[in-house]
Amino acid sequence: MRRRQQTTKQPGHSQAASMTGSGASVEMGSSDNHKSFRAASRSRNSRSHCAIVVITLALAIGLVLSVLWKGKSATNTFMEEGVTTATPEPTFAKESSDAMKQMVDSGRQLTVATWNIAAINNNPFEYWITYDDEPAYEKLMINVEQFLENPGDQDIPVSQVFTQDMFDKLDARLTGTAGWITARNYWDDDFKTRKIVSEFMKDEMLGSKRLASMPDRITNTINVESSERQVYRPTVINMYEGDLSTLDAWWSAWETFMFDTKLQIKGLGGQIESKAPYEMLKKIKKSKYPDITEMEEKDSLPLQTMCGAIFDAILVHMMNTVSTSPDVWQDLKRTMVENLNKQKVPHTLEILEDVYGKADIITLQEVSSSFIDQARARKLGSKFHIIASADMDTVRDQNSVICLNKKTFPDGAKAEITSLVTKSFPEGVAVPVANGDILAITTKTVDGVPLVIASFHGDTNGLATKPVTDAVVKAMSSDSKLVSHRLVFGMDANTYEKAKPGKQQDVLGFGRDYVTHGLTSCWGDVPNPKNYTTFNARTFLQPQLNKACKSTEKREKGDVNPKDFILFGKSDFNAVQTWKDNTGKKSYVEGMAFPTLEFPSDHGILATVLEPKAAASATTSLRNKK
Repeated sequence: MRRRQQTTKQPGHSQAASMTGSGASVEMGSSDNHKSFRAASRSRNSRSHCAIVVITLALAIGLVLSVLWKGKSATNTFMEEGVTTATPEPTFAKESSDAMKQMVDSGRQLTVATWNIAAINNNPFEYWITYDDEPAYEKLMINVEQFLENPGDQDIPVSQVFTQDMFDKLDARLTGTAGWITARNYWDDDFKTRKIVSEFMKDEMLGSKRLASMPDRITNTINVESSERQVYRPTVINMYEGDLSTLDAWWSAWETFMFDTKLQIKGLGGQIESKAPYEMLKKIKKSKYPDITEMEEKDSLPLQTMCGAIFDAILVHMMNTVSTSPDVWQDLKRTMVENLNKQKVPHTLEILEDVYGKADIITLQEVSSSFIDQARARKLGSKFHIIASADMDTVRDQNSVICLNKKTFPDGAKAEITSLVTKSFPEGVAVPVANGDILAITTKTVDGVPLVIASFHGDTNGLATKPVTDAVVKAMSSDSKLVSHRLVFGMDANTYEKAKPGKQQDVLGFGRDYVTHGLTSCWGDVPNPKNYTTFNARTFLQPQLNKACKSTEKREKGDVNPKDFILFGKSDFNAVQTWKDNTGKKSYVEGMAFPTLEFPSDHGILATVLEPKAAASATTSLRNKK
């Protein structure tokens, strides 16, 4: 009220009133003007005094509010304008604070590791690997690259590789065994005269129609309900171990596999069905692949089977052409299959057990249900509580997992809060996550410090990483006890050094996001975009030649990015030591493509040692910011 009264008496307002009054008031005499001037001066002095008092009072109030705000933010920085944060449950908050103090006093630290162990890749040749002990590998892969990039007079007609006799036998199978329409018109009018490289392997339209890649995807590696668990089509680009030294040997095995080998597979509804591989093929729909013609869609079963056969025949022919002998490349393949594929799980477990067996927390991504079972049955399971989500994806079979050292976390996980996290996604926004990508749990250390521990596998472009981080913070802020937990979050964020705007997640943008929540990372508040944790590049021995990298372009065109993170509350912990590892020996070789025969993943291991801060508050240091 006093400020309002003062405003109505300001000189400008009085002067304006005089100027809009009668002419007599404007044309005052000199004596009246002098009196009016003195009165105005006294009025201005009085108003100046009042203004000084008001300003001084405002500054004092501001100072008090600033002190109060700092005190409040020191105990709970969740609270921000427009965001509702649960009030900490007093008893639990005090217990949390006391436990943190006990952890500080004991000098206890937390060693945390995170690792995307990567799903098993059934094509040992798909990615460039570092194979220093065998120079024949690099020579072979460069020869394959040159064959496909500069074939010259080796770009021969398809009929010289997949012969007329082979086609005749195939067509008899298509019309007889399978009961489909003949593919002879396609063969005679088109495919038999195509050049094997320029007009088949590198034909972009053939790729967009999926006529070779679709049958490869379905029959390359088939999961079966028998002791073998998996069977492989006779081809170069999987774990098939049969003889591929000649085209005749390949064709005999391929024909028998596709048409005569009945496999026990799990069908719809979990029913066990007996099918030959050709019966597993599906029509290629024009609605999904618009480049395919209506006639090709109608004939897509026999057409894709023929194209798949031609594709495999060219691969066998190429390998036997570029290698000094069939034994050289087949022996290399057997060694790679053994180390990269068959021994991938044992190698991964050995590294976790022998090198990271003393860690307190290990978060893993892209973990299969089979891996979880094997881990629990081995030494790792005797040292760690191995925790998977109740909503684990056993079909895609790529799950996030948390391992808690039994000495540090004697009671294991207290509760899973993954569903609370997913319910905290922004309403109406489709976040690209699948079952198994996120695992979030609560637990307590041996000191009684309550933690939320999360493991997350981001989508290929990293577009889910910020929404998932935001949702974890929001979930913790919504509960009167969770708000007093500390967060430790290991993830494959799938962030990029040079992201495509709007299509990929930039690593610096992710850093700016997590600091708004009061979080930091093992890389600090501002991650170095050149601090890479992946280095993989596709070879020319895989179906998507448009994604292949030349031997001289692994670095420029490969996936070399800073993808892996460990997040935690900035007011809770200091990262006193951080390292990355692509050798399985706590060391990282920069500029080296991996996996290698010794290191089984295309992601490095990331580890950090967290030291609790003495001034850590009674509640979490996270901030929930929309």
